[in-house]
Amino acid sequence: MGASPSPRSAQVIDLETIRQRQHARKRLVRLAPELDGLEMVYQLNARPDTCYGMPILAWGLREDGEIVGLVPWMESLTPCQQLNNNEDGCFIGYRDPETEEIFDTPPEHKMLELSAAADYFDYEEASEVTLIQQLPDTLGTHALCMNQPQTPWQIKPVYGWCLYSDGSIEALLADDAQITMSPVLLGDACLYCGRSRHQMLYFFQRHIANRIMEEDPATLDALALMVLDDPSE
Repeated sequence: MGASPSPRSAQVIDLETIRQRQHARKRLVRLAPELDGLEMVYQLNARPDTCYGMPILAWGLREDGEIVGLVPWMESLTPCQQLNNNEDGCFIGYRDPETEEIFDTPPEHKMLELSAAADYFDYEEASEVTLIQQLPDTLGTHALCMNQPQTPWQIKPVYGWCLYSDGSIEALLADDAQITMSPVLLGDACLYCGRSRHQMLYFFQRHIANRIMEEDPATLDALALMVLDDPSE
């Protein structure tokens, strides 16, 4: 009689390793500024018949080859596709204000630009997180900076964004006491990563930041509700 086949050994599936690999494929590896005024289009549940436009700050290339538009939104520089909450904003597509065309995928010229740049700046893997790229902020983005829920907050302009080798992006703010030259430019010693000094950051477009600084009552009320509703507190 022939030998009976041996049972296959059980395979142990490391779910955490799988999650890490999936996350790595989604990490950003290169940024390109948006300089032609293209916008993200989104909707709110309160006004389902109305679409809103928000300027795109940059485009990002993920390790898996996907291209995403990026906007300063709430607490981070956020891929547009992640906006899927009708209360805060639900992503509809991209828009060219000049032609009023709305499209689902990033423009081809940005795909080519990012792919070529990623091939040229092909960084080697490092054991420690390293700085990959710095991008100036071209939208006048401001950050609401808070250290504790009950402490005074500050509104500070965002001068740029740092992309790191783990795919994270940090906002660059300025220490006013260390500014020695004007205008403030990337590389100046006065700049620091926002989360290195502030426990909480919320990002706003320039016109909203100006309303906050002018102490517009309606804007301050909305701001108070947003901070009080923050699930991280």
